[in-house]
Amino acid sequence: MYELEIQAIENLKQRLAELHTCLNVEGIQERIAKLERSMEAPDFWNDPEQAQKVLQEIKNLKAAIEAPETLQKELEDAETFVRMADEEADISLQSEIQQLKDRLEKEVHQLEIKSLFIDPRDTKPAIVSFHPGAGGTESCDWAQMLYRMITRYCEEKGFTVELVDYQPGEEAGIKSATLRVSGLYAYGLLKSESGVHRLVRISPFDANKRRHTSFTAIEVLSEVDEDIKIEIREEDIKMDTFRSSGAGGQKVNKTSSAVRLTHLPTGFVVTCQIERSQHRNRATALQMLKAKLYDIEMKRKEAEVFAQREGQTEVAWGNQIRSYILQPYQLVKDHRTGAETSNVDRVLDGDLDLFVEAYLKWNLEKKGVGI
Repeated sequence: MYELEIQAIENLKQRLAELHTCLNVEGIQERIAKLERSMEAPDFWNDPEQAQKVLQEIKNLKAAIEAPETLQKELEDAETFVRMADEEADISLQSEIQQLKDRLEKEVHQLEIKSLFIDPRDTKPAIVSFHPGAGGTESCDWAQMLYRMITRYCEEKGFTVELVDYQPGEEAGIKSATLRVSGLYAYGLLKSESGVHRLVRISPFDANKRRHTSFTAIEVLSEVDEDIKIEIREEDIKMDTFRSSGAGGQKVNKTSSAVRLTHLPTGFVVTCQIERSQHRNRATALQMLKAKLYDIEMKRKEAEVFAQREGQTEVAWGNQIRSYILQPYQLVKDHRTGAETSNVDRVLDGDLDLFVEAYLKWNLEKKGVGI
């Protein structure tokens, strides 16, 4: 009676067994050990906020190791349960068994996605910035739409999102915004969104209802560990302070404690206004600057390993990674992977799984790693 369901669970057990060789358990264990050693430092609790972030990361990493073991036990229990129902020909359990099978299928699939993470940075928190292109209000509004899309995706994944910087547009939308996203695999899941996003629609700001094309660049960086030494000389930094500006009801400080740092050798500019303390805003901005410089160095090394670097697309206006067509038809298409869907509303509401999974597989293929 439940032969197909039993076979499906056996297939899930086989897929899980194959995953044990793919999941970077050893790398995760090394990361946990490194973090636990940092807790032994005498000044570890001097910064309670940073200490809590370390404790949370350890908790997330341990959960990542325990997940396959827990799922293995659930699959074995489910197989026993379904076999008993099959022997008794209990038709009343049909709906419950179907829901159980669907849930286990989803959990195994989620672990399969995690096996695609090969970059040590993938488990780290992410710094996500939004920069509208030329086009005034239209582009600022598009940046706001993408900001909402990313935050909705993060909420669905259970990530913690902190507003680091927010500059509203003059009429609508945003001039720029930066988020810090924390949670297991935050950077690994969000790095697919780094690049230029293109929108085609009938502009709500055009009285003649003409079709407009807008662009917004999203930059995704991994947060840098404190023990990674990136030298930034004080004479290479220009600091400006200004009053914070909030995102609607966001609680952003309105005093002149917001900080803008310009790295003179590269021209990189980072801004932070989340804290009431100018000192803490400067420290956060400095971490963001380190993340940008670290990302550049990692890409340089990657380019040396691969004759022609392929993978995460450089954030340049000529490198459009994805198009969102609202008129004359509806389509979202990723130009790197070919993944596409006509359900534009779901994508803009944060349903990015199709594109994230396709990118992770494409990225591995480009790096010559078998899937």
